[in-house]
Amino acid sequence: MAATMRRARTLLLASRCLLPSSTASDHRLLRAAPQRLHPLPAPSDLIASKPVSLGLAGALSFSLTLMTRAEAKEPPAAELVPKDVVLYQYEACPFCNKVKAFLDYHDIPYKVVEVNPFGKKEIKWSEYKKVPILVVDGEQLVESSDIIDNLNCKIYPDYRNADEEETKWRRWVDDHLVHILSPNIYRTPSEALEAFDYIASHGNFSFAQRLTAKYAGAAVMYWVSKRLKDKHKITDERAALYEAAETWTKALNGRDFLGGSKPNLADLAVFGVLRPIRYLTAGKDMVEKTRIGDWYQRMENAVGDSARISA
Repeated sequence: MAATMRRARTLLLASRCLLPSSTASDHRLLRAAPQRLHPLPAPSDLIASKPVSLGLAGALSFSLTLMTRAEAKEPPAAELVPKDVVLYQYEACPFCNKVKAFLDYHDIPYKVVEVNPFGKKEIKWSEYKKVPILVVDGEQLVESSDIIDNLNCKIYPDYRNADEEETKWRRWVDDHLVHILSPNIYRTPSEALEAFDYIASHGNFSFAQRLTAKYAGAAVMYWVSKRLKDKHKITDERAALYEAAETWTKALNGRDFLGGSKPNLADLAVFGVLRPIRYLTAGKDMVEKTRIGDWYQRMENAVGDSARISA
């Protein structure tokens, strides 16, 4: 019993996979300068009066997707791309996914080391004990926003400071959006179990730890989510999620991306933190009940395939 309780307490750390950090440094912006899932097609997309029309529609859709990717991609100069990039992460962590969205969009190859939250032996070499940790050509970078700023300056030396709009919405992601996610994905016992099934399946756990993570973790985080809901003064979890999605959609103001014709760092931040929940119940509800789905699909097309490589 005592061992089980110790594991359950450890899961409070493991739950950071889908629980935002409250450290102030992750909200700080630099002032100086796995295989992605695809949504199932809607039934209406599968209906065509003639096979030819279906084929033409498919070809057109494919062509438009390629055009969108080609227009949105902005690969850095080859000589500026880091040669050795290693990400220490939890697969479902929103902050880790922010970093991965940046790496994927810019086609920066990276290796992944999945950290086991029970002991974190994979990062014992580091004095910093949270994820993400990114090691770039031997240099350790920490805190997701700082990692992205540092990398952005490395691959775009002439990059000018972000405009006020981009900075505002990046802070909104760290200060507001991430705090809405946990109360939503752990909202009910079944949703908590769904979330931890994903965490247990994608995390670095032994068989016994996987069972503990799935069931004890789901139970613990169901109750923790209620405290988080009170802490952040959330009355209705789903309403808060839908409001955030609509707030972001309104900020686009008719543009494909906040960055205009191409995603900027704010687009990548919003996409990154939403990516772990997109195909959970909360994410499906969000896309179904708000207007964010079109933008999210454009971001999936723009970011493209993962740049992850084998370790």
